Amino acid sequence: MAAQSFDVIVIGGGPGGYVAAIRASQLGMKAAVVEREHLGGICLNWGCIPTKALLRSSEVYHLMQHASEFGLSAEKIGYDTEAVVKRSRKVAGRLSGGVGMLLKKNKVTVIEGEAKLEKGSDAPVVMVGKDKYTAKHVVLATGARARTVPVAGLEPDGDKVWTYKEAMTPKSMPKSLLVIGSGAIGIEFASFYKTMGADVTVVEMMDRVLPVEDEEISAFAAKAFKKQGMALMTGAQVEKLDKTANSVKVHVKNAKGKVEIIEVEKVILAIGITGNIENFGLETLGVKTDRGHVVNDGFGRTNIKGLYAIGDVAGPPWLAHKASHEGVVCIENIAGLKVHPFETGNIPGCTYCHPQVASVGLTESKAKEAGYSVKVGRFPFVGNGKAIALGDDQGLVKTVFDAKTGELLGAHMVGAEVTEMIQGYVVARQLETTEEDLMHTVFPHPTLSEMMHESVLDAYGKVIHM
Repeated sequence: MAAQSFDVIVIGGGPGGYVAAIRASQLGMKAAVVEREHLGGICLNWGCIPTKALLRSSEVYHLMQHASEFGLSAEKIGYDTEAVVKRSRKVAGRLSGGVGMLLKKNKVTVIEGEAKLEKGSDAPVVMVGKDKYTAKHVVLATGARARTVPVAGLEPDGDKVWTYKEAMTPKSMPKSLLVIGSGAIGIEFASFYKTMGADVTVVEMMDRVLPVEDEEISAFAAKAFKKQGMALMTGAQVEKLDKTANSVKVHVKNAKGKVEIIEVEKVILAIGITGNIENFGLETLGVKTDRGHVVNDGFGRTNIKGLYAIGDVAGPPWLAHKASHEGVVCIENIAGLKVHPFETGNIPGCTYCHPQVASVGLTESKAKEAGYSVKVGRFPFVGNGKAIALGDDQGLVKTVFDAKTGELLGAHMVGAEVTEMIQGYVVARQLETTEEDLMHTVFPHPTLSEMMHESVLDAYGKVIHM
C-alpha cells in the first residue's frame, strides 16, 4: 500500500495534539491525528473533566448538608455512587465526541491505532499497523501516565491499590482510604472522598501538602483540610503495603522516623506522572530525552529533523492548557509565523479541592531566591462581602511584586472560585502590568475579584477594607 502523505501528523489526540492539528489545518496544512484510544486524551477522558464532574457532585452534596445555614431544609440527604460516576463518565463522553466533531469540521484526518516511528527524509515515517504515513512535520503529543514506585505491594491492582482511573470509577464508596502524594491530583481525590464521607489520610514526602504552591497558601489549605477531618502526614514515606482480604495495611515512616501502620480499604497512587516515551521508536531515532520526557527548544523542536514534542511528554508543567498553547506555538512556528518561544512563567496552576487553590508566577520564597526585593500584599476572604454572602469566607489572596519596578512576580490564592479568579492576574502578567495599572483598575462590586484589588493595595500600604 502506498504511503499517505500529510504536511503535519500529530501523534496523540489529547488537548495538545488535537489543538495542534486543528491549528495546522486552519493555516492551510494537510493534517492528521493518530490516536490509539480516545480523542481528548487523558485530560478529557480520565483527568481534568471527569474529576471536575465528581468534585461538582461532592460540592452540591456538601451544600445540601449545610442547607439550614442558608435558611433551607433538605431531608434524607444521600447519594448514589453509581449515579455520581455515571454523570462523570457522561460528561467526559460528551466532550470526547465534541473533539471528534471539531476535527471533522476542520478537515483533520483521524487515524485510529498505535503509532511507531521509523527513520525518514524530511521527518520520521509514521507506521500505524501495516499502514505507512509520511509528513514534513511529525508532532509528538503522546501525553503521560501515572508514575509508580518500587515499594513492596504498591503496584496498582485495580482493586485495593488505585490509579486515577480506578479512583474515578469506584463501584462503591470506600469508608477509608489513603492517598500517596499531595499534589493537585492527590488532593483533589482526597477532597472528593472526604466530602463524600470517607476517612482520608494523605501521605506526602515533602514537608507540606501542595508543595509547589506558595508556603503561606499551602499552610492555609492544610489547616482547612485538617478542620474537615483529613489526616495529613508530611515528611513521610510509604515503606510497604500488606493486603488482606478486605483492607490494606500501609506501613508509613513518619517525619520522626517512626513506622506507623494505617489500615484502610483503598490506596490511591498520586505521586506524579511520567511521559509516554517508550515503545514507539524514539530510542532508535536517537531522540534526546531527560527524566522521562522529550527535550524541545521552546518551539517544540526536538534534536531530530522534522520531529517535535508538546504537552505532557515534553515535561512540566503537566497541564492541559499548557499543552494546547504549546501546540499552537509549535504549529505557528512551523508555518513561519512570528511567535515567541514557549515559556511556562505565565501558565496558571489550579487545584479544584475545597477550598480551591490557584497560582501563577513566582512564590514569595522563589522570588527572593531569584534575587528580587519584594513587596507582598494579602487580603482575606473574611473581609469580602460576596464571600460572606456565599457562606464561604475562608480564604486568602496573595500578590508578590518586584519592589523596584512594580512588576507582578506572582499571585497565589486559596478559597472559593479562585480557579476562575486567577486568570485576571494571568492577563496582568502577560501584559506586563505594574502595580499602578492594577491599582487604577476598577473591579466590580460585590465580587470575589475585589480581593485581588485589595491585595495589590495591601502590598503598597493602601488597602481599604482591612
